[in-house]
Amino acid sequence: MPELLLELFSEEIPARMQGRAADDLKRLVTDKLKEAGLEFTRADSYVTPRRLTLVVDGLPETQADVREEKKGPRVGSPDQAVQGFLKSAGLTTLDQCEKRTVGKAEFWFAVIDRKGQATASVLPGLIGSTLAAFPWPKSMRWADNRFIWVRPLQSALGLFNGKPLAGTIDLGKSQIAYGDRSAGHRFLAPGEIRVSGFSDYKSKLAAAKVMLDPAERRDMILREAEDAAKREGLTLKQDLGLLEEVTGLVEWPRVLVGSIDKAYMDLPPEVLVTSMRAHQKYFALLNADGSLAQRFLVVSNMETDEEGRRNIVSGNERVLRARLSDAKFFWDQDRKTALENRVPDLHNRVFHARLGTLADKVSRIQSLLTKIVSAVPDCDPDDAREAALLCKADLSSGMVGEFPELQGVMGRYYALHDGEPAAVADAIRDHYAPLGPNDRCPTAPVSVAVALADKIDTLAGFWSIGEKPTGSKDPFALRRAALGVIRLVIENQLRLPLRRVFAKSLLKHGIEDEAKAEALASDLIAFFADRLKVHLREQGVRHDLITAVFARGGDSDIVRILARVEALRDFLGTADGANLLVAFRRASNIVEIEEKKDKQRHDGAVNPALLKLDEERALQRKLSEARQAMNTLLRMENFGGAMIALANLRGPVDAFFDKVTVNAPEADLRANRLRLLSEIRRILAGVADFSRVEG
Repeated sequence: MPELLLELFSEEIPARMQGRAADDLKRLVTDKLKEAGLEFTRADSYVTPRRLTLVVDGLPETQADVREEKKGPRVGSPDQAVQGFLKSAGLTTLDQCEKRTVGKAEFWFAVIDRKGQATASVLPGLIGSTLAAFPWPKSMRWADNRFIWVRPLQSALGLFNGKPLAGTIDLGKSQIAYGDRSAGHRFLAPGEIRVSGFSDYKSKLAAAKVMLDPAERRDMILREAEDAAKREGLTLKQDLGLLEEVTGLVEWPRVLVGSIDKAYMDLPPEVLVTSMRAHQKYFALLNADGSLAQRFLVVSNMETDEEGRRNIVSGNERVLRARLSDAKFFWDQDRKTALENRVPDLHNRVFHARLGTLADKVSRIQSLLTKIVSAVPDCDPDDAREAALLCKADLSSGMVGEFPELQGVMGRYYALHDGEPAAVADAIRDHYAPLGPNDRCPTAPVSVAVALADKIDTLAGFWSIGEKPTGSKDPFALRRAALGVIRLVIENQLRLPLRRVFAKSLLKHGIEDEAKAEALASDLIAFFADRLKVHLREQGVRHDLITAVFARGGDSDIVRILARVEALRDFLGTADGANLLVAFRRASNIVEIEEKKDKQRHDGAVNPALLKLDEERALQRKLSEARQAMNTLLRMENFGGAMIALANLRGPVDAFFDKVTVNAPEADLRANRLRLLSEIRRILAGVADFSRVEG
């Protein structure tokens, strides 16, 4: 069946935009094809620095014919209604319509037969509307054109069934006609190539030194990089982000090995790696002991002879020396000023216009540590306060000004140079961590305490000014901060009462009204519950169990909450647990229905004198035993034992429902039995809100 091949050829597309652009082109065009009734068998998109390509296979040569029926006004309706109907249906007279009886009345119906158009005639308009509204993160106009694209568009290859599409892309002052020609590598094969279809297109591009598929380029770069490292007796420092970026910078990758000037090898390895990565897109290599090697890899977009390769490597080494010379200057200059002497500079650095300066933030972090340190075993309070004082000081250093991603990392080096304890220096580096679900989580006590205080201050601060995440928007990375707190607490098994810590932090942000502070703290706890669900869902934990435990309220100790969740999960996985859940729902439904009917609650104390049957007396006795046992077990945080106490209720509850009529004709007997059912609900609520459990 016919194939559509589309290539949009332009100046270099930024690497960070390429993957999304390829996905967007495929999604938008295929969606429009389906809307136009053009089904297909397969669609694939590709991207290189200079071209965005889409191939759609299995398209029909024409659209299918369509018959559409449209109901109009009742026969005998005013002429204005009739004319409006005819216009909307594209008709001119009622002679083109049919009368049909619907119910007891007659209505006009328009039957419109639309003959399918040739696919080749539909495609130009479909593609044009896609390009006009293409969602580039950043785009531009050029010359006097109205057309917007990521970079100046130079040509468009558009083939359907091997023939160029009719029509053009309207740029405003000029047009680009669809053709059957593309171009090869900018330097290695800059001439035009003429193609007849996708297979021909891909093979001719390869002959013209263009590797179209980014996955193939990525695999080739990785393979050549690992082979080059092996030849040097070294290993490649893994960097998937850099690999992805470099893949988007070259069309014909070739990996070369360069050397780092020995004079710069005494720089911190993070500085060397960051300088090579951020500015030059070089890969670092490692010695057998894991230390940074005096070699780097550069991915060239050129294929040349040995002399040409030497020139490329020499040029890159020269550029790197200049970069590292700047880095060494910053390194030497920064160490002349102690971190402590940089702290006053934080008064001139705004954290947020409504949350004060970084000096204000540091002060709040230090204050918050008094609530946190006691929950972190073996944390030295003095070290924690010192680390908090210095944790942002490196932001005014020259090195961090040049490489912002080294904040914290350089602070650690400067702190060690100043003679600060290792625990303080490590906390300065670690207090930003973890930055994501796969980032390393601090475990050293001082690092953990300062990292918690920093993140909690950020969360409480933005909550206090109403700047919370909405939908997919989270400009201040508050979801990441909350996940960081959760990981710090869980992975270090900290017994941290988050609600009390939030309350103190909110107070430091000027929220002195108790009701408002309580509402904000509750909202923050709910936010944490949502983040916890996301975090644990990846580990296979049911979100409804987390909701059920959080819904009890009054507990913000994440470790204790997770222990309850695990015990609840294990309990509900047993026959006793599953059956007791059914019984709970039955009891709750009965009580809720009767309370609504009676317009009063049935949650008072059970009257033993009104227990007439053995089954209700047995249930009352077992409920009393379970309540006493659970009070003790929950205080001991023996949640598994509490679940066993609940399991003992299964038999008496089943017997009660088998033998006892709740809605007895005697009013006092009925009310007493409803109170007995309420007691079941109340006891189970001591563990979790079972009404939130699904299934």
